[in-house]
Amino acid sequence: MRRKTRFGAVLAAALAAVVGVLLSVSAANGQPGTGAGAAQATGLTIQDGRLVESNGNDFLIRGVSHAHTWYPDETQSFADIKATGANTVRVVLGSGQRWGPNTPEDVTNVVTTCKENRLICVLEVHDTTGYGEEGAAASLDQAADYWISLQDVLAGQEDYVIINIGNEPYGNTGASGWTADTTAAITKLRDAGFQHTLMVDAPNWGQDWENIMRDTAQQVYESDPTGNTILSVHMYGVYQDAQLIKDYLNAYVDAGLPIVVGEFGINHSDGNPDEDAIMATTTELGLGYIGWSWSGNSSEVAYLDMVTGFNPDQLTEWGERFFNGANGIARTSQEATIYQ
Repeated sequence: MRRKTRFGAVLAAALAAVVGVLLSVSAANGQPGTGAGAAQATGLTIQDGRLVESNGNDFLIRGVSHAHTWYPDETQSFADIKATGANTVRVVLGSGQRWGPNTPEDVTNVVTTCKENRLICVLEVHDTTGYGEEGAAASLDQAADYWISLQDVLAGQEDYVIINIGNEPYGNTGASGWTADTTAAITKLRDAGFQHTLMVDAPNWGQDWENIMRDTAQQVYESDPTGNTILSVHMYGVYQDAQLIKDYLNAYVDAGLPIVVGEFGINHSDGNPDEDAIMATTTELGLGYIGWSWSGNSSEVAYLDMVTGFNPDQLTEWGERFFNGANGIARTSQEATIYQ
């Protein structure tokens, strides 16, 4: 556990011949396009600030985090998570600096298991947690290198896989470095040819209490030549106030930028987050959320387990709230149409 867009009709006839040039010009002007050597978007993409499937349907993330790298034998959890009605699983991986590395064969099996259970798979590197404050943490550049080592097994999975480059990639020390490091990691992956939607976690242990991500979100988003990066905030003790939650998320919506609550819980060591407001606000705004976590948290934060001992028949207070409460999974989650 961690601490917690378009061309006018006059160009239509010439589009096939000049699309590369036009998109390169668009990128040069600071708008998402496709520069030379960069990947084009496919599969899940961002359109008008929203995550959509390749068929154009909105996809609203309703997911659960699963600590796969620490519990690699708990593969039944994927089916159990699906049985709750969740449409997404966020899978903890290790890049080798602190945990793992999870091998290409293992990651292939994870993606296959997600697909067998009709889940969208958000893959994340956990080794970056608290970089700058946590001495053993990996850098986002190291995380990008890990993703490149998996490129052969992830290529072709763009309809099913989102790459969450690094979990909580800065602590509270030197967090202003987050913007440059995040844009560099995005650029590195696009230059390598990755076509997936990317997810980037906020600094400040994911909670962005300094508003570094919020204030530079447009810059980070525009650094992706495909325009397919989604920003992720983690909401724990910083977000005890319903108005703060509304104001923070609305800042992105008002700017037309994609945002997801990539982690949150019922309680935390730094304070008691308002999970009711998080779930109500994301539902009202049509934003995705992912709860932390299915099971296996350390004893001091065991209240964040949704089920006890990976047993789906033993819902905890948090699990009952998350799955069956107001604005929870049972009431708001819809399966990705790629599986229908």
